[in-house]
Amino acid sequence: MPETVTQTPMLSAAQGIPCVIPCVDIAPFLNEMDKAGVAREFGKALEEIGFVVITGHGIPETLSQETYRQAIAFFDLSLEKKLEATLPDRMANRGYIPLGIDSVAATRNEQTPPDLCEALMFVNLVRENPDRFQVGIDPDSGNLWPMDPAVLRASFLNFSQALLGLSHTLMRISALALDLPEEYFLPFLEPNGGVLRAVHYPDQQEKPLPGQLRYGAHSDYGGLTILLQDQAPGGLQVCLRSGEWVDVKPLPNSFVINVGDLIARWTNDRWRSTLHRVINPPRNLSGSTRRLSLVYFTGPRADAWIECLPTCQSESNPPRYEAVRAGEYIRSKIEASVVKA
Repeated sequence: MPETVTQTPMLSAAQGIPCVIPCVDIAPFLNEMDKAGVAREFGKALEEIGFVVITGHGIPETLSQETYRQAIAFFDLSLEKKLEATLPDRMANRGYIPLGIDSVAATRNEQTPPDLCEALMFVNLVRENPDRFQVGIDPDSGNLWPMDPAVLRASFLNFSQALLGLSHTLMRISALALDLPEEYFLPFLEPNGGVLRAVHYPDQQEKPLPGQLRYGAHSDYGGLTILLQDQAPGGLQVCLRSGEWVDVKPLPNSFVINVGDLIARWTNDRWRSTLHRVINPPRNLSGSTRRLSLVYFTGPRADAWIECLPTCQSESNPPRYEAVRAGEYIRSKIEASVVKA
């Protein structure tokens, strides 16, 4: 039987307590050598921690690297040029989002200074014609594309298409892990793909304000999140059940997967939607500490009702949450995260 699980040692930045984030090779699922084994270990990680690192996903590393380079090139532009890709309606969840706009900790009713990041976001990329010239608002998706860099759109469209396929694979794995038919979740999924967000954490020339982080403590709102992170200091941390924060170290050609709130509700908290944050780099480091993450948020269709799965409830474990409409729930979280003027 193929080996599907390795271990990635982690260390709590605050307490120095060792921890392990599971790493699951999903190739035996893709090649149908050991679907049940992959599903079992994938589900176990999401029950215990809510996070898992995956390898063997089939997405070429060259594609990820090219998308990363194009995103960095955009964030290297002047603020004036970047603002040309800003839509007036922040709730549209598209385009360039400058520093000082988001405070995700507010979704947990915590009042903290704005997060120290900027972002470039796109939705419904599957709807776009790849032959269309890059610049302006796409008539099919509503995305606003910048003029520079010239091949950013092609890279993002290709990367998004690959991540859409991966998201479907992960939901098939999820179904088996939750004792459901393999295709169970596919009718619930958004047909136009997820939200692709490039998040840039600039060098911190000035000391952050008290309580201010690169990205505040929060849980994601929707389905499974797919994250590509780099090696820069000041990175992702996950909060364990014990309350300890542990670093999530990147592995070569891997993605970090975590559970969003809607998945937790769907599974009656069998799978954990875990608090996580992006910490500030140490102040005594020399050289650049800028960081870039590529994040793909997946989730159910906006009109889907999310209620407890039949395999996640029993007479002794009744549903803990009322049914919610997926789109309404996610929009309420986005609105809460926006810094009020």
